[in-house]
Amino acid sequence: MDIAILKTAALGDVVRTTSILAGLVERYAPARVTWITAPNAVDLVRTHPLIQRVCAVDPKDPATFEGVEEKLLETSFGRVLSFDDEESMCALATRLGGARADVISGAFLDPKSGECRYTKDCAPWFDMGLLSVFGKEEADRRKRENRESHPAIFASMLGLSKGRPELHLTDEARRFATGFRARHGLDSGGPSIGLNTGSGGRWDSKKLGVESTVRTAQLLAQELHEPPTYLLMGGPEEGERNASIAAGLKACRPSIRWVDAGVDNSLLEFAGLVDGLDLLLTSDSLALHLATARQVPLVAFFAPTPAAEIDFYGRGAAVISEADDYASYRPDADTSTLTPERLVSACLDVLSRDTPR
Repeated sequence: MDIAILKTAALGDVVRTTSILAGLVERYAPARVTWITAPNAVDLVRTHPLIQRVCAVDPKDPATFEGVEEKLLETSFGRVLSFDDEESMCALATRLGGARADVISGAFLDPKSGECRYTKDCAPWFDMGLLSVFGKEEADRRKRENRESHPAIFASMLGLSKGRPELHLTDEARRFATGFRARHGLDSGGPSIGLNTGSGGRWDSKKLGVESTVRTAQLLAQELHEPPTYLLMGGPEEGERNASIAAGLKACRPSIRWVDAGVDNSLLEFAGLVDGLDLLLTSDSLALHLATARQVPLVAFFAPTPAAEIDFYGRGAAVISEADDYASYRPDADTSTLTPERLVSACLDVLSRDTPR
């Protein structure tokens, strides 16, 4: 059976949606999977052995659909799994599914009303999102009260065995990461710990403050038997922030060893660096999902977004805001209870586990 998956953003959501692949192939064998995603997300799925074809479209640019859609329509898809809420993607799902009502699961464009809707089987997910038939206020409430992980929700609503997200590194990404570790002597001595405490430009309250990041690193180093090496990690918008963290670490006494991992790495290079860590301390961001997909031990902290959707598969821990506005999706959510002491305690707990990768 030919199966189309429509998932373009956000990058972390693309990664975590790969948890459905093993179950799909098991249920619909022999399955041929086509994944339709955004151009900047192609590297996150193109290496997966259960995906036969990747097509790139930008939901905001109609020109990118030209040629791609025509090629896709040459295939008669037995299942169309549509997880984006943009009108252009809903319309594409409808065209790929044709008039067969049982083909599409997820979001589609109703040809009669011209509105984006979603199928009943996928209501557990979309009832909590932008397309919710209950409106934004109720959707947000449902999301706050949800206690099921993303992989569990998707497996249940699609009738699949629960899987886990996977990201397969290229040889080039592995060589990049190996070379980086060799240059900085990261394969000898104490643990390598990634500090990915920013979150780009959209969510200020997803971030851990610079001073809190430095203090957490300092306290954790004091508790470990072997001196760690911290990797300052992030994307293009974290350059100035990471420089401030570096300045704070330089001022620590006793001295703390750290390495700037850069902010201009490609997605797979970044994933390769994450893959080599003994522990990642991260915000609710792409790095969290990369670590989960690569089975890297991690501690993630949450304030404006809920932790319940994250399955750590026994290799991580969540530190959750104790403020009243936890999981409120407020850009100014209170992060004051995400203290260095709580973060260090979680890090020590995860590092103490003997969980094979």
